[in-house]
Amino acid sequence: MDKSANRKEQILEAAVHVFANKGYYKATTADVAKHANISQPYVYNFYKSKEELLLAGLERSIERIVHSFSVISGNKNNVEEQMIVAYEELMTTRKKEILLQVQALAIRDTDVQRVMTQGLNRVKDFALGKFREAGFENSEQKAAMFVARGMLCNVALALDSKELTPRSIAGKKNG
Repeated sequence: MDKSANRKEQILEAAVHVFANKGYYKATTADVAKHANISQPYVYNFYKSKEELLLAGLERSIERIVHSFSVISGNKNNVEEQMIVAYEELMTTRKKEILLQVQALAIRDTDVQRVMTQGLNRVKDFALGKFREAGFENSEQKAAMFVARGMLCNVALALDSKELTPRSIAGKKNG
């Protein structure tokens, strides 16, 4: 990776961190620059606006989810569990990106809504493909429920509430 691409990556990582911690509306590009140890005008060499930084962060977070699912192959007995484990890993290693997605769901901006809608549909379609490959007859319903449980996981993460996680709820129901 060349120096310019590396710097762009550092700025994006800083933006995700700052937005997740301060909230998109409270965060500024000056905050992002400070976290990246650069000057604020330098941010604009790579991103035209704070919104462009947000959109890039959201697109990156969706890409990570899809990539983590792309390496999974399994059958009816294990594909869903592998996808759950992969997502739980992202929730640990990329918590700030997940928190950014949660925030973005409440932003009433057309471009943000478009990126989130396309991203969630992409994740759902990818899950649908995995469930079809595994031979599930009810693949469409399974994919929709998988994404819905993922959204509940995101809410639980944002609220720091282990009690709201699908695994916790399933344990209480079965216990």
